Amino acid sequence: MQLLLHPRTLPLADPFRVAHETRTDQPTLIVELRAGGLSGFGEAPLTRYYGLDPARCLASLQTLAPAFAPYDLAEFPTHMREFLVKRAPGLHPFLVCALDVALEDLRARHAGLPLRAYWNDRGQSGAATAGPPPTCYTIGLAPVAEMVRKLRAKPWPVYKIKLGGGGDDVATVRALRQHTDAPFYVDANTGWTAEQTIAYSHELAELGVVFIEQPLPVADRAGQRRVYEGSALPLMADESCQTAGDVVRCLDLFHGVNIKIVKCGGLTPARTMIGQARRLGLRVMAGCMTESSFGISAIAQLLPQLDYADLDGAMLLAEDPGVGVTFDPATGQAVYPDENGTGARWRT
Repeated sequence: MQLLLHPRTLPLADPFRVAHETRTDQPTLIVELRAGGLSGFGEAPLTRYYGLDPARCLASLQTLAPAFAPYDLAEFPTHMREFLVKRAPGLHPFLVCALDVALEDLRARHAGLPLRAYWNDRGQSGAATAGPPPTCYTIGLAPVAEMVRKLRAKPWPVYKIKLGGGGDDVATVRALRQHTDAPFYVDANTGWTAEQTIAYSHELAELGVVFIEQPLPVADRAGQRRVYEGSALPLMADESCQTAGDVVRCLDLFHGVNIKIVKCGGLTPARTMIGQARRLGLRVMAGCMTESSFGISAIAQLLPQLDYADLDGAMLLAEDPGVGVTFDPATGQAVYPDENGTGARWRT
C-alpha cells in the first residue's frame, strides 16, 4: 500500500466571511491510498482557524507514509484509528479524517461498489431517513447588499445564512427574504448571546427560518439551556458537537447535531455519532468546511442517514481539482456519478 500526498491551494469564487474570519482561498491536502492498482482518496482542508499549518501537516504525513508499505489491503487494520494508535497517536483529526476516508473509498472500489452500497452490503448503512435531504447553499457573512447579490446569483431550494457579525441580523434575514421563498437555516457561529437568540428566534420563525445553528459559545452551557427552553426554533449544535463524546452532552441543550467528518476524524466516527444521535432522539445534519469534490463526495455517502445537509463546499470554489458528487440546482439533491467508492476522481 502507498500513501501519496497532494497539497493544493483552492481559490474561492468569492471571499467567505463568518463571525471569526474571512478567507479568499482554502489550503487543502488530498491524500491518496493506492493498493492493487486502485486508489482511494480523502481530503483534509487545512483551515487556519483550527491551527493547521500546511507545511507541518504535509511533513507529518510524509513521515507516516513508509508505515503503510508493509501492508496489502486485505491485511490492513479494519479501521484507520487502529493503524494510527501507535504510529501517530497525536495526529490532528482533520488528517485522520483524510486517511479514514481514503481507506473507506479504497475498500469500496476494490469491492466494485459505491461506498454507501458497500456499507449497506455489510449491514453497516445505519438507519435511513424518509429520503435524502437536499443540501443548502451558504451565503457568507457580508454587507447586506453583497449577501443579496450572492443569493440572487445562485438560485437554490434552501440556503444557510451566516450571521453573528455584530450587525442587525434579523434585518439581514428580512432583506434576503424579499428575494426568495426558499427555507433558511441560520448559523450564528457562536456570535450571539442567550437573550439575543431567544428574542431573534421568534422573529426568524416568522421569516421562514427552519433552525438556528450554534448561537452561543461552547462554554456557555447555562445560556444554551435557557435558549433551549425559550427558543421558538430548533437549535443545532456545531462547535458544541465535534466528537462522539460530545453527542450526549448536547441532549437538552440542542434539538440536533451538525456532524463534520473532519472534526471527528472521518466517516467511521461520523457514522457512530449518527447512531448515537438517533438513539437520543436528536436530529442529524452533516456539514462541510470548504472541501473540494474529493471531500464533498465522501460526506455525501452519509446523505441517506441525515435530516439536513450542508455540502456546498465545492460550489464555493473558483477551481475544483476533482469531480464527483454534484447537486441538482432545482432540488438540491445529490447526483452521484457512475463510479465506485465515493465517486471522486481528478479532474481531467
